[in-house]
Amino acid sequence: MTVKDLRLAFIGCGVMGESMIAGLVKNNLVDAATIAASHPRENRRTELAGKYGVKAFERNAEAAKLVAAQENSAVIICVKPQRLERVLKDLDGILHPEQLVISIVAGATIEHLAEDLGTAKIVRAMPNTPSQIGAGITAWTCTVAVGDAEREHVRELLKALGKELFVETENMIDMATSLSATGPTYIFMVMEALTDAGVHLGFSRDMAKELVQETMLGSVKFALASHKHPAELRNMVTSPGGTSAEAIYQMEKGSLRTVLSKAVYAAYKRAVDLGKK
Repeated sequence: MTVKDLRLAFIGCGVMGESMIAGLVKNNLVDAATIAASHPRENRRTELAGKYGVKAFERNAEAAKLVAAQENSAVIICVKPQRLERVLKDLDGILHPEQLVISIVAGATIEHLAEDLGTAKIVRAMPNTPSQIGAGITAWTCTVAVGDAEREHVRELLKALGKELFVETENMIDMATSLSATGPTYIFMVMEALTDAGVHLGFSRDMAKELVQETMLGSVKFALASHKHPAELRNMVTSPGGTSAEAIYQMEKGSLRTVLSKAVYAAYKRAVDLGKK
């Protein structure tokens, strides 16, 4: 059996759920007719059905029931953390003990999901914002009850969002939440600050934004192609007494490294706290 044979139910199909559906349908990995999605708003359901050809339902239970009776199926929970308890109540008693469940809910622990859903086959994944254009990276882990074939199916499903990375322990999902899932926040803030600095120098905002975005994009591509340590790359462009040396001095003086490290750790602690509720 291949991933194309799977029947899928996306529970709470928001931005990230739609991103996965879009990747799967666009790349012909799954037949749209085998996908069910739930969303409370009628206009959103109409949009999903019209755009991708999936079956859209108002109630979470209806979407889950459509695939839960099938042997080769997966239920994908993609709601905000504050809505999870409501969703778990909606799905109570619907899923069978062998049902594969994939959760992309921040902070939702495997133990909590398994206990409330009545299945031991739980996958916990954490994508990030660039997944919306198929350029993300998703860290994931799963219970031992998830078999090898099912793990391969999970890999294929997550590749619809970009790259996927299996991690051995669930704690690493909380770590990835703070580093890669929250990571775009840090990048966007640096992007914003550099753009503002360019405007302060005298560039128009559009020109400053283009210079910053292309510089960041090119720098990442160069880093990937070179396989060099970031410190080595930084030294390559830092001449003694030059502009880069002066800029680095000011960033170090302002404790940029420390601020970023504290931000990542704060996000990690928040992810752990979400799992305790």
